[in-house]
Amino acid sequence: MPMFQPSKRDGVVVAAFDGSGDGQVLDLDTAVKDGVLGGVGGGVIGAAVGEKLDLKKMIEELDLPEIPSVFICPISLEPMQDPVTLCTGQTYERSNILKWFNLGHYTCPTTMQELWDDSVTPNRTLYHLIYTWFSQKYLLMKKRSEDVQGRVSELLQTLKKAKGQARIQALKELKQVVAAHATAMKTVVDEGGVSLISSLLGPFTSHAVGSEAIAILVNLELDSESKTNLMQPTKISLMVDMLNEGSVETKINCTRLIEKLMDEKEFRAESISSHRLLVGLMRLVKDKRHTNGIMPGLSLLRSICLHKQVMGLIVSIGAVSQLVELLPALEPDCLESALFILDMLSSLPEGKAALKDCGNTIPNMVRLLMRISESCTQYALSILWSVCKLAPEECSSVAVEAGLAAKLLLVIQSGCNPLLKQKSSELLKLCSLNYTDTIFISKCKLTRTIL
Repeated sequence: MPMFQPSKRDGVVVAAFDGSGDGQVLDLDTAVKDGVLGGVGGGVIGAAVGEKLDLKKMIEELDLPEIPSVFICPISLEPMQDPVTLCTGQTYERSNILKWFNLGHYTCPTTMQELWDDSVTPNRTLYHLIYTWFSQKYLLMKKRSEDVQGRVSELLQTLKKAKGQARIQALKELKQVVAAHATAMKTVVDEGGVSLISSLLGPFTSHAVGSEAIAILVNLELDSESKTNLMQPTKISLMVDMLNEGSVETKINCTRLIEKLMDEKEFRAESISSHRLLVGLMRLVKDKRHTNGIMPGLSLLRSICLHKQVMGLIVSIGAVSQLVELLPALEPDCLESALFILDMLSSLPEGKAALKDCGNTIPNMVRLLMRISESCTQYALSILWSVCKLAPEECSSVAVEAGLAAKLLLVIQSGCNPLLKQKSSELLKLCSLNYTDTIFISKCKLTRTIL
């Protein structure tokens, strides 16, 4: 049976396999040349590097999905920077194996063999291979980064002069580069690209230009000045138009960009007090063919609800009943946003009335109690409280028949927030007013709980 033996040549540990009486030495340089480790023909080891690069820095900056397993320390599962080999032939990162020894272990961590020699030998061949492999990847990344920066600069210069189809083509290419490379985003910002692209948005901008420009801007870091510039009424109006008439991708980008602008301190609620904006958002949220627009749409609606002067307008477009009907089909993250919006709208008299008039409000809210998360339970409970307080006799009986009493008992007996328990107790008391004690107790049976 072939046996593994460590071999030392000029202070370098290599792998030697002894079988059939002939020792065949397989060093890592040869392995790379032969393609065993995925190296480049001609020998990675001999590749010239013009500058001395720091291995630690390269490992940290390179985000590589796959690294040759021979480079990985078996202890830390991280790339080795100072590989050393034990007498068993196993190689580890120096600091990791020394920690192992300091813990009182005198065995090989991989094979668990007792060590007959506790010295460690620097594996210079493996170090050189690791260094060269990461150097190649790092220099290639740097070159690509420089190429990207140069191309971004060229495209920005083109945008300053180009018109018509040439402008659209330049924007499309810039959008692709920005989406693919983080360095491209920084270059656009550093070279004044944000103000240049923003200047293309206006009352006479075609949707073809506007959609590409917004797709770029939404992926950039915008400073306060840039956001203020984009909040001009003509630019917001263009975004609203494209939110209603553009492709799904354009609608989502417009939604995300408007929400990004709302983070600015100087943002004014008047900018979003638009019937057309809110209608466009609800269309995006209700689009069953393109569900990727639901979360961005709800997220912007949630932000808009923080501006009280706009909440009444949201109710006036019929958003309450539309959101209530959507609840059963929403994913958990979308569901929480939708419930937050409905809870905010329930603070308005017209919002309460709209919730009461929607036949599915109470059944849907009861189903959501203790179902998704504590936040969802909190919002649903708050909405039920608002509706039942508005019309106690009518709504309380409907809620109890829908299984509310049993669900409230579950909330009270759970380990959730004490305030939720208190609110549940108050709502339970409110619902009991229309029943005798015997009948109400029968309504509280868990068998009536809607799951």
